[in-house]
Formats: sequence, structure tokens, C-alpha cells
Amino acid sequence: MGDFLGSVWWMIVSLGLLVTFHEFGHYWVARRCGVKVLRFSVGFGKPLWSRRNRNGTEFAIAAIPLGGYVKMLDEREAEVPAGERAVAFNNKSVWQRIAIVAAGPAANLLLCIALLWAMFVIGKQDYSATIGRSTGMAQQAGFAAGDRIVEVDGRAVDTWAEASMAFTTAAMDRQDARTKVRDALDNERTRVLPLSQLPADFDERNVPVQAGFIWQFWLQPALVESIVADSAASGVLQPGDLILAIDGQRVESADQVAPLVQQLGERGGAGMLDIERAGERLALELMPIAGQGQDGKPRWLIGVGFVTGQAPAYDARQQYGVLAAIPAALRETGKLASDSLGMMRRMLTGHASVKNISGPITIARVANASAERGVDWFLYFLALLSLSLCIINLLPIPILDGGHLLYYLIELVKGSPLSERAIAAGQYIGLALLAGLMGLAFYNDILSLVPR
Repeated sequence: MGDFLGSVWWMIVSLGLLVTFHEFGHYWVARRCGVKVLRFSVGFGKPLWSRRNRNGTEFAIAAIPLGGYVKMLDEREAEVPAGERAVAFNNKSVWQRIAIVAAGPAANLLLCIALLWAMFVIGKQDYSATIGRSTGMAQQAGFAAGDRIVEVDGRAVDTWAEASMAFTTAAMDRQDARTKVRDALDNERTRVLPLSQLPADFDERNVPVQAGFIWQFWLQPALVESIVADSAASGVLQPGDLILAIDGQRVESADQVAPLVQQLGERGGAGMLDIERAGERLALELMPIAGQGQDGKPRWLIGVGFVTGQAPAYDARQQYGVLAAIPAALRETGKLASDSLGMMRRMLTGHASVKNISGPITIARVANASAERGVDWFLYFLALLSLSLCIINLLPIPILDGGHLLYYLIELVKGSPLSERAIAAGQYIGLALLAGLMGLAFYNDILSLVPR
């Protein structure tokens, strides 16, 4: 229940902030162009709060916090007194109307840059793209534990998320990824990850795992937390022991213990466990006992439980000074915009699944998770969401800002406005497209909540 309420709260905060900036862009430019603004509303429906300024504009916060709007004086919507026709939106030049409509997405773009600047000044903590273990395709390509990925297909990589995005892009394009790494000895090497060999139905949301990467920060140490009474470990191991090796095979994480114990049991006889206890390294003899695993199948067991859920310390930090953070924010904005537009292009051409389209449920969950991780992550989330609103609003779909811009560009070319009939037809088409996208987004959101 706490996660649900937190998700709802942070979604309202996020959308409220971004919508306010978007609509303020429209409002500010409209006022500079001499247009009378009737209402500035954050949210839809019945106003919960409102007040009117000296220019006659009503500022309101409405009950449904999933958008907002700026209502301007317009002869196409209601009769306008003769004395106010000069301040009506429809009587402004086409270039002024273009500026007013484009100001909303522009405000979101500027907000994105400002948020990223603040994030870089504070410092964004993350995990490096260091490999903890490799299997399958990645292992065959030469990737090994301790390798830190620094570049993928010519694109510099600082974190595991950036590396994951670069591998996902290459996989969707059915291309192999030329990757530069620094190994455990700090030597730079080049590996080629054959992502073109992934099956046609690969999961686009989990490409690194399917390629065989297990990131270092995912690995939980084999730190003993509990011991089952009358088990093989009873009287041999103690809570707080760190298992380092089993029968001569190195243990890097808790998930390796069960398979190694299984091998030891199948071999027969006792094995040696190398452990660390209170800073001292010990070698202890232990013989697994036959039993049943959690799935009910026969297993060889030693009877220990490990400490889980401990988040490792961050090992990567992106931080700049106040001035240096400006170009860094611009670069990051450009990179995020390129990734977003590239994903949209791939979905249109069929190279990416429409499962990548998310709606308010996913936004709420990510907003809550980002807020819990800290100010730096929440700023990054807001920046990405603000940029997404900018891009989506510029799509040439009627009823969105991009659709209105398309109308005005056509007006510039033909020398006169589109007919009201054509505009109305466009509005219906736009509503249908938007309803379809929203339906798909909700479907994907709900599907993501169903256990698989």
C-alpha cells in the first residue's frame, strides 16, 4: 500500500511540475504576442483552486492531474467582442501562432536541460559497466569477470545502464556490437559481441542478460546469515562466514553456491570450503546431505541461508562543476533525444516492439523508484520525462502541438488557413490515434503487472 500511495504521489508531483512548465511556455509567449489568455489550468475537470489576475486570466488547479491547458481568446471557439478581436489568437500572424504553439515543447526541452544540469552539479551516482560474470555468448566472445565496458560501437559508456542501452540498440538493429573494455589489469581490449545471433523473438527489455552478462553490482556475496539445524553446515559454519571457494572452485556470489554444492554431492565424499571468518581465512571440510530443494526436486544441500537484498555501494559518479555541467547537460539531452527518436523510428519500422510504449502506471512506478533512490535519480527521471513530453507533443498528430504546427506550415505554403472542415476531420483522426496509443500504453502497463 505504501508503494501504491508513493507511486501516485510522485506521479502527481512529476506531471504537475512538467505540465506547469509546458503550459507556462504557451502562456508566456502568448502574452508576449498580445494574445488574451482566459485560463491557465493544471489538470482537467472541475477546478479545486482558482484565482484571477489583473489581466483577466484565471489560474486553476483542477481535479484530474493528467495534463493541463491554456485557453486563449479565439473567435473559432466563441463570439469575441469587436474591441477584443485584435487580442484573439486566431487573428495573430501565422508566425506568432507557430511561436505560441511551439513554446510548450520548447519549455519542456529547456526544463530537461536545466534538470540535467542540476543533476550533474549534485552528482549522479550509479554503477559502472563492470562484468561480474559472463556466460554463453558473452563468454564465448571473450568477456570475463572484472572487464569494465568503456565504449560500445564508438559511443562512450560510463554506466551499466548506458552499456545496456547500447547493446539493446545494436540487438534491435540485428548488428554485432564492437566493444572496448578495460580488463582487471587495466589493459584496453576490443571484443565483438555477436548480437545478430540472438533469436528473432529475443526480449528487448533484457538484452544484456540474454547475451550472457551478469553485472558486478548484481552479485550478492556468499555471506552466511542462517544455518539450518542438523544440516551439513551445522557446527561447521557460523553466521557471518563468507564462503570464498567450494572444492577448489572460486565463489564470487551466493548464486554460485547451490550448483557447486550439487557438483560436490554428485561427485561423492566430503569437500573443502574456503571461508573468511572475522578477517581470518579458514579451510573447513563439509559433506552435503541429500534432500529436497524449494522446487521439490532432489538436491544436495548444506543447509545455509545467505544475506540478500543489500544494495552494493555505487562505484560510478557523474559530477561536474557549475559551468562544466552546462555542456554536459546539453550532451546528455542530445543523447537522450537521439535514443528516444531512434526507438520511435525502430517501432515504426518494426525493428522494435510496441511493448516499449509505457503509460501512467509505469510512469508512477518509475517516479516512486527514482524518488527513493535519491534527488539525483529523481532529477534524471524528471528530465527524461520532460524530454519525452517535448518529443511526443511535436508529433504531427492533430490535437497535439505538432498537429497544430503542421496546420500552420500548410497555411504558410498555401497562403491561407485550412478549412474548418479539414481541421475538424484532423481532430477526429488525432483523437483516434491518441486513443489507440493510450490504450496500447495501458495494455502494456497492465501486462507488466502480471507475473510471468
